[in-house]
Amino acid sequence: SRLDAPGPREEAGMIALMLREVLETEGRTAALVTPDRQLARRVAGEMKRWDILIDDSAGTPLSNTVPGLYLRLTAQMAGEGIAPVPLLSVLKHPLSAGGQEPGQFRKMARLLEEYILRGPRPAAGCAGIALALKTARQKSRQSGHIAELDRLTDWWRDVSQIISPFERVMAQGTLSFEELLVHHVAMAERLSASLDRGGPERLWQGDAGEEAAGLVEDLHQAAPYLKRVKAENYPALLDVFMGAVTVRPKYGQHPRLNIWGPLEARLQQADLVILAGLNEGSWPPEPAPDPWMSRPMRKSFGLPSLEQKIGLSAHDFLQAASAPQVVLIRSEKQDGTPTVKSRWLSRLDAVAPNIATSDISLWLAWYRALDQPEDKRPILPPRPMPPVASRPRKLSVTRIEKWMQDPYSIYAAYILKLKTLDPLDADPGAADKGTIIHDALEGFMAKYPDQLPDNAAAELIRIGDEKFKNYLDRPLVRAFWWPRFIHVAEWFVETEKSRRLTSKTVGTEITGQKDFDLPGGLFTLTAKADRIDLLGDGSYSIIDYKTGQSPTARKIHAGYAPQLPLEGLMATGGNFKELPPGPVSDLSYWQLKGGEDVAKISSFNENARNKMDVSAVIRASFDGLVELVNIFDRPDTAYLNNPRPDNLGYGEYDHLARTKEWQGSDLGDMTPEGDNSKKGTS
Repeated sequence: SRLDAPGPREEAGMIALMLREVLETEGRTAALVTPDRQLARRVAGEMKRWDILIDDSAGTPLSNTVPGLYLRLTAQMAGEGIAPVPLLSVLKHPLSAGGQEPGQFRKMARLLEEYILRGPRPAAGCAGIALALKTARQKSRQSGHIAELDRLTDWWRDVSQIISPFERVMAQGTLSFEELLVHHVAMAERLSASLDRGGPERLWQGDAGEEAAGLVEDLHQAAPYLKRVKAENYPALLDVFMGAVTVRPKYGQHPRLNIWGPLEARLQQADLVILAGLNEGSWPPEPAPDPWMSRPMRKSFGLPSLEQKIGLSAHDFLQAASAPQVVLIRSEKQDGTPTVKSRWLSRLDAVAPNIATSDISLWLAWYRALDQPEDKRPILPPRPMPPVASRPRKLSVTRIEKWMQDPYSIYAAYILKLKTLDPLDADPGAADKGTIIHDALEGFMAKYPDQLPDNAAAELIRIGDEKFKNYLDRPLVRAFWWPRFIHVAEWFVETEKSRRLTSKTVGTEITGQKDFDLPGGLFTLTAKADRIDLLGDGSYSIIDYKTGQSPTARKIHAGYAPQLPLEGLMATGGNFKELPPGPVSDLSYWQLKGGEDVAKISSFNENARNKMDVSAVIRASFDGLVELVNIFDRPDTAYLNNPRPDNLGYGEYDHLARTKEWQGSDLGDMTPEGDNSKKGTS
């Protein structure tokens, strides 16, 4: 019979169903015959849903087995300077234990990932990670993680003693292949040792381990002929050698089901034979180009033509198709591209147009039914209403804005205690840029609080260079951020010279908190102001540095940018450390771009068109915050995800709220009447 599947996934699934059906009849056998190894692996994978393991006579490349992959990953790790991704691939591999209990080893690897490897890449090598651990330990003295970081530092010291010898060898440039191989294998064996089993015992176990050990022995014998190689080429060279070795199980995994290549099928029989992958390029395979001899040269030497393999392939097809029961199957598309059916099928269509063509809909329906859920219901937007006692009673001014825009993110972060993770080996982002520039300006202002030096711009650039030093090896930072920072530094110094004539900076990165005694209980507001200046009239000016976009006047008027007004509220009440209470007459954003428009100061009361009464804005922010807290102190107030239609965007917890499943549908408008979580603070 003939079947044309829509794609390779469906083709593999239907073949698996046919093989599974054979097992319902006692003693009946079946075989899949295909030259397509990827299809064979798909079918073997599909059979595992019934806990059925089938041999693929073509075997598995050594590079794809557990020990082979481990050797490849360890070589890649050392070759890439202990970069985060290959390092974690090794540390989390089942073979890695470093002389410890494997579960405990992987637990420490996850801690290293959380503290060090997430976010921007640390400095190269084992020493770079040790330095990053030291820095993290210094920053965490007050965070309660110091004991955990101490254990992690000791653990990494032990691991780096295993890795660093091979790392140093790889850093030498060009050296003998044998030296590279010896250090590599020694490191892999030491790293794979566990508490109760030696490294060689774990690394070289099983059929794949025996093949890997045999390859290493062969490479040792051949090493004198390879002479000297570049260390950077060693991982790729090892891949090539491993690709030439195939691991085959010594004994059949299933007594009645098999996967054969066309060659193996010549001398074997089965009750049901499934010929699959019947597309041009797969069956028959495309003739491989000969890089050494042209077709006339092959003919002159009396060598067989490249097309002779097509004839042999036709012979294999005919033999396999002569079984008592045969199924011919192909996929109509491969990677979304239409395929061309095999010439063998085209020939059959010509000489036997009435060949039985099975109804594919039955097999396809059965396969799709395997993963079909019993019931499909649209998901509703999340409306968590945790007990009032579990709701946060302390938030920073920056989180108040997030609370209004996306209450669900507050629920996830402060009630579920879910922390977002930075990407592995992440490129520095906008948040990193803001942090670096903030730190540079804070360092400059702390060093020169009263009088600026004659070379103020150069001094600020020098301080900035210290803050940027861990990032300047990134092309993005070197090409874009650093030149813009230089422009910002020059503008900042000139602005500071004129500003210091009429004001004095009394706080940078100054912290404070204010308590509100409300019907639902005490609520604490915290803040860290970028900068507070004391003006000549005795009032305060509060400044927020922005390296990104500043809030629009419309957003500020609507009360959806409450950070500065709430900081003004705290300054008025004397809630900042070592800062007496006093009136606030100015709230402004300093947008530090560094481009053509180097910087821009946006003050609440400087623009005649959008001028705002600062004291009125501060009072409104107080009223809005009290109302917001009181609303969420009601048990029936839900923490909605993106409740404002005009503020749709990417949220840190949108995947948890499954936003894309309901956003834009009628379900996304199901905000209950009386739900006031959409209100602003003014």
